[in-house]
Amino acid sequence: MKRRSFIKKSTATASLIGVSVTGVNAMNILDAPKNSHNFNLKYAPHLGMFKNHAGDDPIDQLNFMADQGFTAFEDNGMKNRSVETQGKMAKTMSDRNMTMGVFVAHKIYWKEPNLASGSPEKRQEFLNEIKASVEVAKRVNAKWMTVVPGHVDLRQNIDYQTAHIVETLKQASAILEPHNLTMVLEPLNFRDHPGLFLTESPQAYQICKAVNSPTCKILFDIYHQQIQEGNLIPNIDACWDEIAYFQIGDNPGRNEPTTGEINYKNVFKHIHSKGFKGILGMEHGNSTHGKKGELAVIEAYKASDNF
Repeated sequence: MKRRSFIKKSTATASLIGVSVTGVNAMNILDAPKNSHNFNLKYAPHLGMFKNHAGDDPIDQLNFMADQGFTAFEDNGMKNRSVETQGKMAKTMSDRNMTMGVFVAHKIYWKEPNLASGSPEKRQEFLNEIKASVEVAKRVNAKWMTVVPGHVDLRQNIDYQTAHIVETLKQASAILEPHNLTMVLEPLNFRDHPGLFLTESPQAYQICKAVNSPTCKILFDIYHQQIQEGNLIPNIDACWDEIAYFQIGDNPGRNEPTTGEINYKNVFKHIHSKGFKGILGMEHGNSTHGKKGELAVIEAYKASDNF
């Protein structure tokens, strides 16, 4: 499952809060587990992860997540949702004491260089999107937004590319600082996303140090970094002061914890022991289809959080 598959446009949907439900959706909700779990960390599901229990409506899905004990939510595609839907989702999260996680702040260039190129036009396009993302963040009470610097520029030395990216991110930080918002840079593994500029945590650490702003931090995606560099806990420790956000996915398969080789109980325990109060986004698929698979996801997090 590739990261870009999580970034989808959605149409506006009506909130069903306070309205009696009927038909198939009513049966789904009645059939859903009722026991809310008290998790140690803020794990954040995404839309679609529990649709067989909650139905297609994003409001119902948010309520289902909260009913299971999840205290956060992330939505890569939030920026593409209607203002009306964003407002309804924000209200539901506020009512259910859920923290909004990341959304993707800009167009990601998967196949051609943008920020690495140093192009003034590409830089301005990115900065305009950051400005627009500030308004989205305000609307949905988000503190973090994902930034992926895009493809490498094969015609330029890597150090020139780094300098171009650092300068662009400094200008973006100037936009974000008055609003206390943070862009989180996500390194992506070379197997799923060949040719991207940002791939490893030390590289992201170097860039954040060079930008030198509280608005520019690291999104440490455990799935990507297991593939790219491994040595997870030592690498987390090495760049800890620049990490603002985590994402989750087991390897191989990019599904829920316990389905692959990563000892997520130990990783979660370590992150918790360091006093992390932020969000861990559940940016992965379900290993099994249907309601059975959705319940397996919930049980996997209960097991991995049991430390």
